[in-house]
Order: sequence, then C-alpha cells, then structure tokens
Amino acid sequence: MDIDYAIKKDKPTITDTRTKSEKALCEQWERSNCLSLMFIKTKISYGICGSVYQHDNVKALLKAIDMQFVTSDKALASTLIMKFLSLRLTDVSGVQEHIM
Repeated sequence: MDIDYAIKKDKPTITDTRTKSEKALCEQWERSNCLSLMFIKTKISYGICGSVYQHDNVKALLKAIDMQFVTSDKALASTLIMKFLSLRLTDVSGVQEHIM
C-alpha cells in the first residue's frame, strides 16, 4: 500500500461506467488521502495546524502549509547578519575559534 499515492497522483475522476480496476484505484486514492491527512495532522504542531485552513485533499493541505510559511531570503539574511553582529567573544582562546 502506497501511503503517498494521493500525493503522487491526482484524484481519479468519478464516472458511472467504471471498471473494477478503476474502482480499486479510486478506493486506493481515498485511503491514501485519508491516511496522509491523519498523519500530517498528528505530526505538525497545534499552532501550525490552527493557522492553516483545513482541506480534504492532502495535496491542497501541503500547498496551503507551503504558502503559509514561505520564507524570504532577505529576512533570512537579515537574521543571520543580526546574529553575527550580536556575537561576543567569551573566551580568551582566539577570535577565529569563536567565529567558527
């Protein structure tokens, strides 16, 4: 059983004239989608789960989480510069060891 089947494949279309294999693929997708949603919801923190709209499709949920927590390169660079500027030498062994 591929748990990530719903992430890899799109939802099968529902038609009136489906064969048994198409029905099995649809059931496999539904089961994979349900298991993936439950796994993601149990593993992420409550704060993140509460800030993202709930979805019935695992692909849509992952896309919403990705869009909610997009990082900016400028913000990351600014954070790293501020950390570097706030470093203080606390040991007398040498500045090079302190920076590394």
